[in-house]
Amino acid sequence: MFLLDYLQHRRDCALKQTERARLIASLTAYHGPLTAQDKATLTAPIESLVAAVHAAETSSSSSSSSSTTTTTTTTTTPTTTALSILRTYGKLALKAHARTNCLTEILLPSAEDWLAHSGSGSGEINLRGPLAGIPVSLKDTVLVGGYDATVGYSSFVGIHSQSVADGPMVRMLKDAGAVPYVKTNLPITLLSFESCNDVWGRCVNPHGEAAGKSYSPGGSTGGEAALLAMGGRIGVGSDVAGSVRVPAHWSGCYSIRCSTGRWPKAGIATSMPGQEGVPSVYSPMARTLGDLTYFARAVLGEMGPWRYDYTVHPLPWRGEVEREFGDAGRKLRVGVLRTDGVVEPSPACRRALGMADEALRKQGCEMVEMDGAPDMYEGLRIASLLLNADGCQMFESFRRFGEWNDSGALQLRKLAAMWTPVRYLYYLWVKYVQRDHVWAGLVRHWRAQSAFENWKLVSQREVYRARWFEWWNEQALDVIIAPPNATPALPHDGMRDAVSSCGYTFLFNLLDYSAGVLPVTHVDKALDKLPASVDVEKLNRVARGAYKHYDAAQMHGLPVGVQVVGRRLEEEKVLAVMKRLEDALGDDKYQLMGFDHLG
Repeated sequence: MFLLDYLQHRRDCALKQTERARLIASLTAYHGPLTAQDKATLTAPIESLVAAVHAAETSSSSSSSSSTTTTTTTTTTPTTTALSILRTYGKLALKAHARTNCLTEILLPSAEDWLAHSGSGSGEINLRGPLAGIPVSLKDTVLVGGYDATVGYSSFVGIHSQSVADGPMVRMLKDAGAVPYVKTNLPITLLSFESCNDVWGRCVNPHGEAAGKSYSPGGSTGGEAALLAMGGRIGVGSDVAGSVRVPAHWSGCYSIRCSTGRWPKAGIATSMPGQEGVPSVYSPMARTLGDLTYFARAVLGEMGPWRYDYTVHPLPWRGEVEREFGDAGRKLRVGVLRTDGVVEPSPACRRALGMADEALRKQGCEMVEMDGAPDMYEGLRIASLLLNADGCQMFESFRRFGEWNDSGALQLRKLAAMWTPVRYLYYLWVKYVQRDHVWAGLVRHWRAQSAFENWKLVSQREVYRARWFEWWNEQALDVIIAPPNATPALPHDGMRDAVSSCGYTFLFNLLDYSAGVLPVTHVDKALDKLPASVDVEKLNRVARGAYKHYDAAQMHGLPVGVQVVGRRLEEEKVLAVMKRLEDALGDDKYQLMGFDHLG
């Protein structure tokens, strides 16, 4: 039985990788170097691309009888059409994939067919929508008719591809005019800041020619971040503990974690169906902050996502909030989260936060230290137990015999499966012999929770949320700035040690706060060395696991971001403050990866 299961696993993985390789090889229209016109498209503002597609669509419908004249014109003057944009971004995506292994399903042939039928009255893509002709990449979990959503499990191969119907999220994007063109890599289990699985292989960080290939792009939306960092336009990922924010921080792109009920999530596959203790949310990502804001504004302001997904609140985009907090004349009161009390930010992340702090001070903002905030370690403990209240059984149930598992998820599963008396002895050893109260508190009840115990954890969550609510009111904050993680990108398989180093993002999942990440700087081997006074071996196990892999010399050049946090359903405010922060950085603003290295 086990042997047959393993052999089927190997066959399914080989099938998907062979299909992908053959399809890429066959797409000759997407091969070759990027042309000057391609680069112009890649750098054009998203608004201008949408306007060009609208104009082309209007021209096509008003002069359908002038096909000869139209053909003559397009041969002498480059014309921006939905198809030309798709060809450009498809070409870039294949180049990015060759370098990072960021793609899973290649939708390009279908995308061309959708565009070919867009004017038929029953077409797949609405080229008069607010995202007309804009290619959108999707995390592998998003359901697209006729394609798999494996979530990195070989047991999911062939299941979802049998349906020709798109999920509600994809239907909404097509109705907006967006063109789904690729799906992106992720980790098996979805519980990792890595993006690796047996089905699709390992996705790598695009930064650095030598050192960069040994680092993770982040996870679980890591393939998306790698593609966007290398030139992709807009994308969609999911976030349950930092899965769109840490990849933006580690790979150098932009993202916002929406509060539950703001962005549609119907029509997806997952490794943890039924997990609602810390709900996963789907959220937008982008290469630039302008694109991210435009994407969010288009979906929430013009598409009415609540008409596609019953879980979405009927809360349209609030332009007045965006304008209020985007006004540089409005003085902001900003909390500065310098530490979560579990893992101190590394020198590189501390420097990035300092840059943001200084930039906002110069803009006239009032910066508030967060020394009296509710205990963030308590939040990490509650969130961790809620997220894995099943004792890690659900994500493990989909894994076949012999299938590779993420090193961090493997550690979580081993602890949860430990015999209760042994776990208790381990807890006593950690707390009283090693004197590590942080790790001891996390492992003490790390097992499957009964329904009664789960209810108590939910009750604790609500009490904890209320404490933050009252504290924020007392402080009268507008937003918080914080590190997205204690370190920049970690080496592959670093999650074996650093799986619990997620508090800077996980906290805001537990609170359900809107939180965005923007890149600020790069690791500098001269400025970001770990002080000689820091003894990593004396740190608690969570911090030790993160700092074990921190090496500024090896990490030199990797991106470093900052997180901007608002309260629930404050996406407009967060995006506006992210823009103010980026503007305030001035000449120190993060420089995006260029296209010359792609050819």
